[in-house]
Amino acid sequence: MRVEIVPCLSDNYAYVLTCEATGQSAIVDASDSAPVLEAVARAGRRVAAIWSTHHHHDHTGGNEAVAAALRVSEVLGHSSDRGRIPAQTRFVEHGDAWQLGLLNVRVLHIPGHTTGAVAYVVSGDGQQAVFTGDTLFVAGCGRLFEGTPEMMHASLARLSQLHPATLVYCGHEYTEANLRFASHVEPGNRDVAAALVAASERRMAGQPTVPSTVASEIACNPFVRARDAGELGARRKAKDSFRS
Repeated sequence: MRVEIVPCLSDNYAYVLTCEATGQSAIVDASDSAPVLEAVARAGRRVAAIWSTHHHHDHTGGNEAVAAALRVSEVLGHSSDRGRIPAQTRFVEHGDAWQLGLLNVRVLHIPGHTTGAVAYVVSGDGQQAVFTGDTLFVAGCGRLFEGTPEMMHASLARLSQLHPATLVYCGHEYTEANLRFASHVEPGNRDVAAALVAASERRMAGQPTVPSTVASEIACNPFVRARDAGELGARRKAKDSFRS
């Protein structure tokens, strides 16, 4: 399994996922066509599909151009996002599974940021990765634009049940700000303090802070660590107005 991180727009990430045994690839969240097409051409990838995590334009804005340029006929998103994801041809549900080359893929429905948000869990080559869009960030979670605190709490619980070593690839580079908020919520959390130092060093070196791991999110993420939906909702409201 190989994951190429593609910076898009101001702070988005798209991903090119490849089964190294077969060379078959998928694009996760084709935010903007130009950087995605450049990454595919540079690596010489053979793209079979585009997987959208949710309908927001900053995750799907490149779908039509990328699908046309690469002659990709399969564009995935949740069934409830029918009509909201450009070029969508496949309408997935929680638990759907298939293979990308020799890699095993399954869908988790993770509403909260949007009601149709999904994660793609990919296993193979002794690794596991999950592409979470804007539901789970490194040390954060997405704003509750369509969902409720109860939905988000259940979705984060679902993601945290994945193997602790699972690599977490999210939709935005929000890590430093998220960790500053985490430090505010839990000032005595040494894992948060260490993660903030590491994230700052990576950003100063011009490197992304993704991927994280499920284990790290359990240790550092104040929304994953929320005891219940009420606490999560209060933390999300506080984060919306937090200024570090």
